[in-house]
Amino acid sequence: MPAAEPCELLEPQLVVLGRIMPASNHTFLTQLGDSAFQCVYKPSSGERPLWDFTDGTLADREYAAWVVSDHLGWDIVPPTVLRDGPAGRGMVQLWMESEESPPGRLDAVDVVPQGPVPPGFLHVLDASGADDEPVMLVHEDSAPLRRMAVFDIITNNTDRKGGHVLAMPGGHRHGVDHGVCFHTEDKLRTVLWGWAGQALTTQELDGVESLLSGLDAGLRERLEDLLTVREVDAVARRCERLLAVRSFPVPRGGWPAIPWPPF
Repeated sequence: MPAAEPCELLEPQLVVLGRIMPASNHTFLTQLGDSAFQCVYKPSSGERPLWDFTDGTLADREYAAWVVSDHLGWDIVPPTVLRDGPAGRGMVQLWMESEESPPGRLDAVDVVPQGPVPPGFLHVLDASGADDEPVMLVHEDSAPLRRMAVFDIITNNTDRKGGHVLAMPGGHRHGVDHGVCFHTEDKLRTVLWGWAGQALTTQELDGVESLLSGLDAGLRERLEDLLTVREVDAVARRCERLLAVRSFPVPRGGWPAIPWPPF
C-alpha cells in the first residue's frame, strides 16, 4: 500500500481504534475514515504538563519536526499534520508498520553482552542488565540512522529512545515521538551517540546547510507558526555550530545524555 501524503491525513474522519499504551500523553491508534490508512493521534488535551516545555505545545513540536524532516528530504518523520479529532486538535501521524528483526539479528538499537562490538554496530555505553550481568548499548552504523542522529542534533531532541527508531523494510529508519524537541537550551538526550566526535559526511553537511538557508526564507515563517522565535533562532544556531565544527558532538555533562528509560 502506498504511503499517504500529508494532505490526505486532513480530510477523513478519525475513527479511534484504541489507546496506545504505555505512553506519557494520551495517544490513540486511529483509522482514516473507511480507508486502509491508520494513524497515531495525540490530542493536545491529553498532554501531560512538563516543567521545561510550555503546556499545550507538544503537538506543534511534533508537526515542526516533520516540517524540518520534510525540508531536509531525509524522510525521517512519517507524514504528520495538525488537525481536529475526537478529543480536539492534535497531531496526526501516519502509522508505520516496522519490520521485526528475525531471530538472531539485532535491532537497530539493542543491548548485547559486554564484549566485542557486533560487526556493523557502534558502542554507546556499558551497563548492568536485569540480573546485574554486564551488558552494553549498541546501535547500527548505517546512513539512515546517522541522518536521524544529525536531525536530533538540529531539533534538540530530548528523548531519542531505542523504541522511537522504527526499522522499515529495505533498511530505512523512521523516527517518531518528537514532542519534546526544539528547546532553546541544549538538552540533547539520545541513544545514538556511537558517532560522537566523528566527521559529518558531505551529504549531512549539505542537509544542514540547506536547512540553514531555508531559515532565511519561507521555512522560518512555517516554523514560527509552531514554535517561538527564540526556538527557531536556536535551530539556526545549532545548524551554524554543526557547519563550523563539521562533526558530531560529544556528551558534555551537566545534562543527562541518555534518555531514561533508554527503550
